[in-house]
Amino acid sequence: MLEIENSLRKKGFQKIVGIDEAGRGPIAGPIVSSAVIFPPDIDIFLRKDSKKLTEKQREKLFEEIKYRALAIGIGIVDSTEIDRINIYQATKLAMYRALETLKTDFDFLITDFVKFFPYPHISIKKADEKSLSVAAASIVAKVYRDNIMKEFSQLYPHSFDKHKGYPTKTHKQEIKEFGITPIHRKSFRLL
Repeated sequence: MLEIENSLRKKGFQKIVGIDEAGRGPIAGPIVSSAVIFPPDIDIFLRKDSKKLTEKQREKLFEEIKYRALAIGIGIVDSTEIDRINIYQATKLAMYRALETLKTDFDFLITDFVKFFPYPHISIKKADEKSLSVAAASIVAKVYRDNIMKEFSQLYPHSFDKHKGYPTKTHKQEIKEFGITPIHRKSFRLL
């Protein structure tokens, strides 16, 4: 999980950012990106990406990541912007916003299969399974987005706290029953 970071450090890069997102597949809610920088002497304390962990495990690791990270940035793009610029561009915009909120400089980025110019970066397929920094960013983004969706479940008659905006059977039934909400992505096929 640290091979990529260690090989970059041997090339002289010290402040390495892992960046990932949560929320590309849902039909409602924002896309959230997270950028995480760990100190060079970090040990491997997680071994799975966010999709392979339970909600409780992710929340526990989220707290540990906040404690161990040198910096964490969060970027959010709401459903209106997603509809306007498309999900791929919204993903990149969320990543740029996450970098802006890091409040520290950095040398190099590791992304999960997203080309990210003009920054020096490496784009790796399934980076959240190969890089500790990206795995941590994946967890932070997922927990942050899930918490946003839980708040939306208090505002709208949809169980966003459960399906998180993904097109599940329950969510599709809720759309038929209650209609769409302001947080639904109107450019996505909703049923």
